Amino acid sequence: MKKLLLILATFILLVTACGQPATNLSTTKIGLLLPDTINEPIWGNKGYKGLLLIQSALKADVYYKESMKTRMEVKEALDEFEEEGVNLVFGHGGEYGPFFEELHNDYPDMDFVYFNGNFTAENVTSIKFESHAMGFFGGMVAAEMSKTKHIGVISAFNWQPEVEGFVKGAEYQDPNVVVDVHYTKSWSNKEKALKAYSEMEKTGVDVFYPAGDSFNLPVIEAVKEDGHYAIGYVSDQLDLGESTVLTSTVQHVEGLYKLIATQYIAGKFQHGIKTFDFGDDVISLGDFSPEVPDELKVEVNKAVELYKLTGEFPGRK
Repeated sequence: MKKLLLILATFILLVTACGQPATNLSTTKIGLLLPDTINEPIWGNKGYKGLLLIQSALKADVYYKESMKTRMEVKEALDEFEEEGVNLVFGHGGEYGPFFEELHNDYPDMDFVYFNGNFTAENVTSIKFESHAMGFFGGMVAAEMSKTKHIGVISAFNWQPEVEGFVKGAEYQDPNVVVDVHYTKSWSNKEKALKAYSEMEKTGVDVFYPAGDSFNLPVIEAVKEDGHYAIGYVSDQLDLGESTVLTSTVQHVEGLYKLIATQYIAGKFQHGIKTFDFGDDVISLGDFSPEVPDELKVEVNKAVELYKLTGEFPGRK
C-alpha cells in the first residue's frame, strides 16, 4: 500500500497568487488522486501545484496519492482519505469517472470532482475546460505564421474540443491553409506522436500543435531541432524555445482547483457537469514568441477580448 502523504505546512509554494483565506477552514481536508506522479512535467505537476495553492491560499489540509490507476488502488486511497477525514477529493483525469461512479456511495461524507466525464451524483461533479476557444486562437497564430500554409495537429483523442477549435481558427485566419490532424489515441504514446510528426514534417507541415500531455514535450523538441514552429499545450511553454513556441494554449488547472475549493469551503459549490473558459480566468494564451509580429499579437488579443466579453469569435475576413 502506497504511503499516504500529507504535504508539510512548511512546504508552501505559489504564495504570491493567494487570495484572502476563507472562513471555517479547520475542518476542511482535500485529497488528490494522480494517475502518474507529481513530477510528470505537464499534467501531473499542474495538479500538484493546484493542491499546494489550495493549501497556501485556503489553509486547508491537503493529501495526495500518486500512480492511482486501478480500482483497487483508488479504493485503498479513498479508505485512507476517509480515515484522515478528507472532505473533497479531486480525481486528476477522466479515468477517475468510472471509479467514482462505482464507489461514491461507499463514501457519503466525501465529495468527488474529476475531469471530462458525463456521470454526476449528489456527491460527484465532472469539470471540463471549454477548450474550443483556446484551440481557435492557437489556430489563428499557426495559420498566419506558416510559410508553407500547411499546419498540423497531433492530438490524443478525437473528442478534444481544442482540435476542432484549432482547425476553425486556422481556416478563419487563412481560408487557404491546409490542416492535418492525427490522433494517437493515448495521452502518453510518445512513439506514435513522434511518428506522426515525422510523417507530417515530410509533407511540408511547418507549424505543429501537439495537444497531448506526455508526448507534447518530445514533439516540441523535434520541432525545435528541425527549425519549425509549435503551439504549446496546457502550460506556457515559451521557455522551451522562444524562436520555436509561438504561443501556448494554457489551462490553469491550479487556478481551477483553487476556485472549486474556495466555493466548496464557502458552501457555494453545487454538483453537476461544470465547464470553465477564458471568462473564468482559468484558460488563457501564453506569452508570444518574439517571432510573432506585433500586428498579429494585437489581432489575436482583440479576438480573445471579444470572446471573453461576448462569447463570439471574429467573423470571416
